[in-house]
Amino acid sequence: MKRTIILTIASILLFTATAWAASNCPQPRKTKSAPSNIAAMDHTAKADAAKGKKLYEKGAKPLACKMCHGESGDGMGKLGKALKPNPRNFTCSATMKDVSAGQMFYIIKNGSASTGMVAHGKTLKDNEIWDVVKYIRQTWVH
Repeated sequence: MKRTIILTIASILLFTATAWAASNCPQPRKTKSAPSNIAAMDHTAKADAAKGKKLYEKGAKPLACKMCHGESGDGMGKLGKALKPNPRNFTCSATMKDVSAGQMFYIIKNGSASTGMVAHGKTLKDNEIWDVVKYIRQTWVH
């Protein structure tokens, strides 16, 4: 009986979180576009997704990506819930299908005005940014 109650509560919480993430899709944005030469870039073939995961989870400074974008990439990290607009929901294919690898690189490196996305270009090397881009795209963007 106790196990059934716990499983029921866990299911409700999971459904609620999933429903919220789904309602946060697509995400309208007015993020500045990367210059066309950068937007067209894609260096993910040489990038290392395992290193990108470590940076996403713990290593990016001043904040690890997951603090805002969430453990599951849905934009619902501990800090992300308080940001307006909410951080990018990488699990939203309707939004992410039009975001190039180069655009992601540009935003991680330079930040995004009028959002909580800070620039990481002074703390991460370009190859580390490509590692993060590869991890995100390989994990959530399909």
